[in-house]
Amino acid sequence: MASPPPLSASACLLLLLLSLLLVLLRAPAVRGSQGDKEPVYRDCEKQCVRTNCTGARLRAFQSAQPPYMALTGWTCRDDCRYQCMWTTVGLYQAEGYSVPQFHGKWPFVRFLCFEEPASALASLLNGLACLLMLLRYRSAVPRQSPMYHTITAFSLVSLNAWFWSTVFHTRDTYLTEKMDYFCASTVILYSIYLCCVRTLGLRRPGVSSVVGVLLILLFTSHVSYLTFVSFDYGYNMAANASIGMINLLWWLCWCWQNRRTLPYWWKCGSVVLLLHALALLELLDFPPLLWVLDAHAVWHLSTVPVHFLFYRKAQQCLYFLRTLKKAHLPPEILTKFYRCIIESILTNSFSVV
Repeated sequence: MASPPPLSASACLLLLLLSLLLVLLRAPAVRGSQGDKEPVYRDCEKQCVRTNCTGARLRAFQSAQPPYMALTGWTCRDDCRYQCMWTTVGLYQAEGYSVPQFHGKWPFVRFLCFEEPASALASLLNGLACLLMLLRYRSAVPRQSPMYHTITAFSLVSLNAWFWSTVFHTRDTYLTEKMDYFCASTVILYSIYLCCVRTLGLRRPGVSSVVGVLLILLFTSHVSYLTFVSFDYGYNMAANASIGMINLLWWLCWCWQNRRTLPYWWKCGSVVLLLHALALLELLDFPPLLWVLDAHAVWHLSTVPVHFLFYRKAQQCLYFLRTLKKAHLPPEILTKFYRCIIESILTNSFSVV
């Protein structure tokens, strides 16, 4: 059975460029937290900038700055903020107070140019795992298989999201933050489209096409609101969580309805529940352990093995497929095993952001 047309690569690129354009057109908004509102932090930053970020001292800072720091956009003012952040943290701890956040995030020890080393490493590992699985998938699964192009497009969307996640956790700027958030939303929305294609679109391609258009409109509205109206972190989290719950319930309902015909239905449901349960780690907001490992990094690290879960079952299906081809069995039986490959991959999604 032919696969419904996926959201094409050009459409995905158009959405990415639209997000980038909207971000660049919007003036930066300033995030405030308890730590950066403290007078000691503000006075420290002003004094540091006045002393070190003008004239000869600024030139000395620039000449002594490692190339990788300059390439990633670290400025003298950023360095002042970093030093004053730790001065403020030290005062808080000396007085017995809990560690505050600064500019919307916990204090992290900077490693080379990496602002959040653990999260950046976890995002990079997720991207590499996603790329490896994509290459294996394309080399093992025939192009004429149902949903081949849809899953390939989904993995490319996921790769793009992990790229921006790595960039954002390396260097938090207005642009990198927005691209990380918006690209994560594209993965969540595309996962809804993928679910629709698998459960409805193989028999009713028109339904998945309509859903795809609606999701593009929803994404455009979401990005426009966050860019031009208000970048509300609470709203963004609630929106993504709502879409994620729809995706979860949709898959679980499909698994339950097909429990009598699909022997692996419980594995599909278990993996979907596992993926969404791991996302709950994000809610465990705590100061980073050793100033490196926070809840967000733990969440991203926990999703790395998920990318490899599907391949063992896919290999089993391919083994049977090769056996059937040697036996010269009818095409409809081969098609059944093509679907086995696809469903093995779908039950272990390429990415969770």
